[in-house]
Amino acid sequence: MKFEDTVAIFDALVAQCPDFERKGKSMIYTSANGYMFSMVNKAGEMGIRLPKNVAAKFNAEHGTGAYKSHGATMRDYVHIPEHLFGQDALLIDLLKQSHAYVMTLPPK
Repeated sequence: MKFEDTVAIFDALVAQCPDFERKGKSMIYTSANGYMFSMVNKAGEMGIRLPKNVAAKFNAEHGTGAYKSHGATMRDYVHIPEHLFGQDALLIDLLKQSHAYVMTLPPK
């Protein structure tokens, strides 16, 4: 999927989450408590940071794995496969879980 298309989907999802907002112009992400917790990479792939147990369950259920951005594997992130785009309730729930997770970490 094109970068711009994924950003449009990402923006629509984040717009439904009043506790945080989308940041960045060329690097699209959300952050809270000093931690990024979701992003869209240059390849147009979406990643969401989740607690290890939630990430493992998500990866097993959806046949996906680690998320990579700029050639690096992003620790604690899951790659959101395109076949889940359009499942807004699921993705919004994941974004909210991700936000809640980073808020439990020590502030940076």
